[in-house]
Amino acid sequence: MRTSSRGDVDAFIVMDVLGAARAMEAAGRHIIHMEVGQPATGAPQAAREALARAMEQGTLGYTEALGLPALRARIARLYGEWYGVDLAPSRVVVTAGSSAGFQLAFLSLFETGDRVAIGDPGYPSYRNILKALGLTPVRIPTGAESRWQLTPDHLTGDVQGALVASPANPTGTMLDHAALSALMEAARARDIGFVSDEIYHGIDYGTRPVTALEAGDDVYVINSFSKYFCMTGWRIGWMVVPEDHVRRIERLAQNLFICAPHASQVAALAALDCGAEMETNLETYRANRAHLLAELPKAGFARIAPPDGAFYLYADVSDLTEDSRALAAEILEDAGVAVTPGLDFDPERGHRSLRFSYAGSTADMIEGAERLKAWFQRRGAA
Repeated sequence: MRTSSRGDVDAFIVMDVLGAARAMEAAGRHIIHMEVGQPATGAPQAAREALARAMEQGTLGYTEALGLPALRARIARLYGEWYGVDLAPSRVVVTAGSSAGFQLAFLSLFETGDRVAIGDPGYPSYRNILKALGLTPVRIPTGAESRWQLTPDHLTGDVQGALVASPANPTGTMLDHAALSALMEAARARDIGFVSDEIYHGIDYGTRPVTALEAGDDVYVINSFSKYFCMTGWRIGWMVVPEDHVRRIERLAQNLFICAPHASQVAALAALDCGAEMETNLETYRANRAHLLAELPKAGFARIAPPDGAFYLYADVSDLTEDSRALAAEILEDAGVAVTPGLDFDPERGHRSLRFSYAGSTADMIEGAERLKAWFQRRGAA
């Protein structure tokens, strides 16, 4: 049967690693998961309780394509609480996870064949969603000199769009207000559609992330309840768009998704008032981060990008391998620790890097570090 070239996207390698780890667990092995960016805790208690009440009270059917009005209003209020931004609820669109938000953004902003700048290393689904939608991802190598982020100088080529993430996956680096403002100004001057991925906001270690809405309204902002609010499997997120783009996004959402899951919207609304519980989780990430930054160098992983936010460490392993996928498989087999090859995030240079997620429990991070140190000693003695 015939196929489309748009479906010929790369595998999401981290999910392949997770599958291999799950198979080992099914065979009786205990695996420490440092591959997936998934909080160890579930949805906040109040969110689960709100959904239970809603299920008792009636049918959870379709909602408006833009989302429950109460949820949109509460998300708008969050921007005032976190950033001091006065945001109209009418500009908030509730989505079926950030993945749906990216699809809506790309379809709304770009024509078939348009070129969209993304930084390498970066989240692999950016380039794969762009390709599947008939767009051209323009992968731009970044490095320590720009803290692994795009700069205005990167937007000088033939591009119609740009996407940035701060905090970033896999590096955890962030753009400050001046850097983000300069990027947006460069995009504005060249009529480049600008998308800001902010799904790791709330997970930071000293400096608050800056939302692109602090630098202007001519931007699409994507966020999610998956990370800070620990609701990965609920598939619920949101986007903020300019006022005159709301109706076009609504039309797309009506046809592509009808609406985000009603049940998840109910839980998300309650989650927004669970700040104390989320801050407890943040303390866990902070402890995990500190422990791994101290212990991973003892396991041979000493060159790590500065993790300002999110819950990842991105390590240069060029002194250990030229094949990060093989090294990750070796670590999984020999140490029982699942990590992600850098090839997922940087197809050109990622064969020399690994990503470690510290979203799990502190006990698992301590055990994982001990296993990695023991593996490194065995490897050196072999």
